Amino acid sequence: MLYRENGQFKTTYRADQQIFPIRQDRIVMGLLFILAFGVAPFMVSEYLLRAILIPFLIISLAALGVNILVGYCGQISLGSGAFMAVGAYGAYNFFVRVPGMPLIPALLLGALCATVFGILFGLPSLRVKGLYLAVTTLAAQFFADWMFLRIKWFTNDSPSVSVIGMQVFGFPIESATSKYLLCLTILAVVALLAKNLLRGAVGREWMAIRDMDVAAAVIGIRPMYAKLSAFAVSSFIIGLAGGLWGFVHLGAWEPAAFSFDISFRLLFMVIIGGLGSILGGFLGAAFITLLPLALSQALPALAGLFGLTISTVGVSHAELMIFGALIVWFLIVEPHGLAKLWAIGKQKLRLWPFPH
Repeated sequence: MLYRENGQFKTTYRADQQIFPIRQDRIVMGLLFILAFGVAPFMVSEYLLRAILIPFLIISLAALGVNILVGYCGQISLGSGAFMAVGAYGAYNFFVRVPGMPLIPALLLGALCATVFGILFGLPSLRVKGLYLAVTTLAAQFFADWMFLRIKWFTNDSPSVSVIGMQVFGFPIESATSKYLLCLTILAVVALLAKNLLRGAVGREWMAIRDMDVAAAVIGIRPMYAKLSAFAVSSFIIGLAGGLWGFVHLGAWEPAAFSFDISFRLLFMVIIGGLGSILGGFLGAAFITLLPLALSQALPALAGLFGLTISTVGVSHAELMIFGALIVWFLIVEPHGLAKLWAIGKQKLRLWPFPH
């Protein structure tokens, strides 16, 4: 009875088109913002901030960018790691080579570099799609690996790069709390902008291309503009996440930090979380980030109940096996992802306790 809409009437178009039309959703989101901004930074330990929350926020941002391209526009991409690498190294070069370059403009300029890179490797989407497009975006990963390993100018003639002295409006970004708040603020702003973009004409064009590009072209949608704009927006967000991953989470990195593994992880996140859903990116990122940590704690305890001991290598292998099995199970039981399960649960609450 708590999640009902009785008496919630809309009297203006603005009220009818708001992101959270149900009052209970607005209350929950307000409490979540208070918890995230006002409680978590000061009540959570530094280890949890650095090891779990900060990576979760950055990966959620990258998953949001991947979901725009794969979930909303239907263009399969396996080059997310390359876009993150271009965003990180682009931001690094602007930050190091331009005297007095602030942190936020450096990250945005690095994201713009990733946008150009994404549009370049998105051009094949005008002619190919499906598995063939996945292979062409995979070429971006090979090219990025070669570029940052062989062209020493991008890495400032160093096998690994590092960033120090980060500040935002005069406040140093050194402690775990400041890094967490920076990532959370950027994620909240980008998610809000992406949500409004997807609800507008541009988002509807992307979804029309995803559903049937030939029919979309017949009704006047330009496939070239829609596909390349999706690649541009997605690459920008992923590049921004790459800059935060290198600057805030790693601090020092090398090209191996943006390998194939991160591209596949991001794709699994949006598939498990739910394609074509902003919430799905967050749920998928939470699943991918938290499940290995939970398994690493639960497996030794479970083995101890049976009088067995399991080595660290065994735990690592068991994590991969269980993780893969759960992915297959989710794809079979609910192919639309965790976001669909959440939507079904909300629909049940709107009718409970009545059967219809």
